Amino acid sequence: MTSQGTRRKSGDGRGRPSIAVVGSVNLDLVARAPRLPAPGETVTGATLAKHPGGKGANQALAARRLGARVALFAAVGTDPEAEAALALLRGEGIDLSACERHPDTPTGVALIAVDEDGENQIVVAPGANAIYSPHGLELEGFDAVICQLEIPTETIARAAAACRGLFCLNLAPARPLPESILERVDLLVMNETEARFAAASLGEHHALAAITFGARGADLRRDGDVIARARPPAVRAVDTTGAGDAFTAALVVGLVEGMEEGEALAFACAAGALAATGAGAQPSLPYRDAVERLLAQEAERAVDADGDMCFR
Repeated sequence: MTSQGTRRKSGDGRGRPSIAVVGSVNLDLVARAPRLPAPGETVTGATLAKHPGGKGANQALAARRLGARVALFAAVGTDPEAEAALALLRGEGIDLSACERHPDTPTGVALIAVDEDGENQIVVAPGANAIYSPHGLELEGFDAVICQLEIPTETIARAAAACRGLFCLNLAPARPLPESILERVDLLVMNETEARFAAASLGEHHALAAITFGARGADLRRDGDVIARARPPAVRAVDTTGAGDAFTAALVVGLVEGMEEGEALAFACAAGALAATGAGAQPSLPYRDAVERLLAQEAERAVDADGDMCFR
């Protein structure tokens, strides 16, 4: 782990962090059904929708909506799915100049089943994501770089080596990684399942580690010790597909802006909660003002309940 990053203020004179996301782009095909199927079972009565997705694209859009300047480094095909997958990002001013287009490989597609409670099952056909291997990654000048594991390991290694700010790795989907990458990580973001994999497979690492527990909140740990804990505001979950991506982006934005660890974790939990209240990963990603309003409402409720401010 480097000493850079987690307490670093944005170098942008306007106070907006500059973030590079190196990751995946998919088109999500989302089937909403009364319940998720058991192995070998067919569940009918679903409705189908198409949404742009991919963990890289989701985290890029989430960071942009939370106030950062964002560039996405990724790969897509030259098929109609590519245009659909990039539409929201282009519309919201994300720099897509480093997105490669591969004429002989399709854009990635995710098949997602969602039940009435917002729980999901996901199968991904990675397409161009699986061959994304740029010769060089120009990441100089970014306050932070975010990667996930839906792209080749060698590309993540190049991003880690090229990063000069905070390097965040979202361990999703979990898989073994070389020590050269883990040594460079400043912030590791995982859910419960991924954290168990990390404990069993990755050995000791000294990065700041965020572990999410769904509606039960999240912990922030350093060297195994919990240094902050937060619970998300209570919301009605509709689709949890992009909640983890909103959490990851918000935590990075908060830390790069100089928030205290507990404040950044609460900010991330609120962003993740709001992302679960709408259908589709990208359409439901929250804007900064909505996250701040939700946090203010939670603070007011804490005062009303206790007669004084309640700090978690």
